[in-house]
Amino acid sequence: MRWRDGRRSTNVEDRRGMSMGGKVLGGGLGTILLALVALYFGIDPTIILQQGMQVDPGSSQTSAPYEPTEQERELADFVSVVLADTEDVWNTLFKEMGRQYEEPKLVLFSGMVESACGLAQAAMGPFYCPMDHKVYIDLSFYNDLKQRIGAPGDFAQAYVIAHEVGHHVQNLLGILPKVHELRQRVSPVQANRLSVRLELQADCFAGVWANRANKLRNILEPGDIEEALNAASAIGDDRLQRQSRGYVTPDSFTHGTSAQRVRWFKRGFDTGAVEACDTFEADQL
Repeated sequence: MRWRDGRRSTNVEDRRGMSMGGKVLGGGLGTILLALVALYFGIDPTIILQQGMQVDPGSSQTSAPYEPTEQERELADFVSVVLADTEDVWNTLFKEMGRQYEEPKLVLFSGMVESACGLAQAAMGPFYCPMDHKVYIDLSFYNDLKQRIGAPGDFAQAYVIAHEVGHHVQNLLGILPKVHELRQRVSPVQANRLSVRLELQADCFAGVWANRANKLRNILEPGDIEEALNAASAIGDDRLQRQSRGYVTPDSFTHGTSAQRVRWFKRGFDTGAVEACDTFEADQL
């Protein structure tokens, strides 16, 4: 991916080196562990965090000197460029739709972070909190992406950010709150199916970003799209479940199969059109 000449975003909030003070009320460590298990099996962890964890009002975040490694400096720089590219693309697309795009903040953290959705640990991976319109990422996740998940490459890393920004786009368009409201009124199986469509749409939006960013700035190099498709495939519900327990339970899927995630990212990339990403009206995913 050609990223070094790109613009750096001013919407990066660096909280690395900050630690939580005070007490955690409610779920505590048990809730964090539940959230980690939920994430591994494809369940939205912010639901558990919101329901089970609260921070003592008297608590605070304290900061200590944080000296990033050279690799971390480069990754932070890379993340800033990718975020800027998403800003440029979605500002343009929202103007085409006659709307105003609100740029999200991206929070870099180390270890644990407090968001409006609750406390989160690095092991949860990147996530979007609709309550504060922020994307959160501990850069150590990129080691997991490469080594544990088997999805190396800088464009695979960019895809992860673009997917989370896709959730922000859903939030601005009113899709995310509507789906979360519907999920509360249907059966668990139906709620999971809604989550799958939500996640596949975010994959499609990531593909739209890749298409438009390449037209704006010629960012793609040979093999980049294959890296993104590999990442999408690696985090499919069927693949993760088969790896963790040897079998799959389709009714518990919340993010989509590997094939579905690849298909919808590719659809967004091939068309570059937001309207092509209506997973909720699709007869077949």
